[in-house]
Amino acid sequence: MHDEASLAARRPAAPYRYYDLVMAAFVAVYLCSNLIGPAKAAQVTLPLLGPVTFGAGVLFFPISYIFGDILTEVYGYARARRVIWAGFAAMAFASAMAWIVVHLPPAPEWRNQAAYEVAFGSTWRIVLASLVAFFCGEFVNSFVLAKMKILTRGRWLWTRTIGSTIVGEGVDSALFYPLAFYDSGLIPNEILWQVMLSQFVVKVMVEVVFTPVTYRVVRTLKRAENEDYYDLQTNFTPFSLKA
Repeated sequence: MHDEASLAARRPAAPYRYYDLVMAAFVAVYLCSNLIGPAKAAQVTLPLLGPVTFGAGVLFFPISYIFGDILTEVYGYARARRVIWAGFAAMAFASAMAWIVVHLPPAPEWRNQAAYEVAFGSTWRIVLASLVAFFCGEFVNSFVLAKMKILTRGRWLWTRTIGSTIVGEGVDSALFYPLAFYDSGLIPNEILWQVMLSQFVVKVMVEVVFTPVTYRVVRTLKRAENEDYYDLQTNFTPFSLKA
């Protein structure tokens, strides 16, 4: 029933042409959406809804999930796992570097310390919440997509990309907002769930809007790499770098 899938699962590791580029794009989007976006609160006026305020990073963070979908769909869970760990390590290093640089004594003639702290001075509670949520959300996203690909026999890609994103982003949001903001004084507890729900909806909608692009990228990569991996014999532990 899964003849082609079985062959793909047993195929020796290939020298992929674009895997490293997709990994670099994933890490870049994840870092930028977490380091550049959160410092700005944006507001737009929508028909029927009126003014809507949101963190600017929410528009770009879901793109990392799109790359996660592409990686798992084309290269399989194990190779996506390596990329998730690369993103996690890069964000941990960037957070540590930001903390050190922010806390270095500024030169007397340098007058931009306050602005620098606003842009890069996230509290460790928020940083740790972000890392935990990313780690759990991305692995859940990749796991769900890999399993759905087997169940659907590789058909209906949109069900996998959107379905896995709903679950992955749900885990991400459910972990991040309480860990980062509950009883913090930054967001009142009584509206925290509303903020969490609205951010979750926006993230899923970004995935839906980008579905045609995802289809095109997946189709192009499968053809260029001669790969369409099925995780039939994969060890789904997240605590491994083995591909």
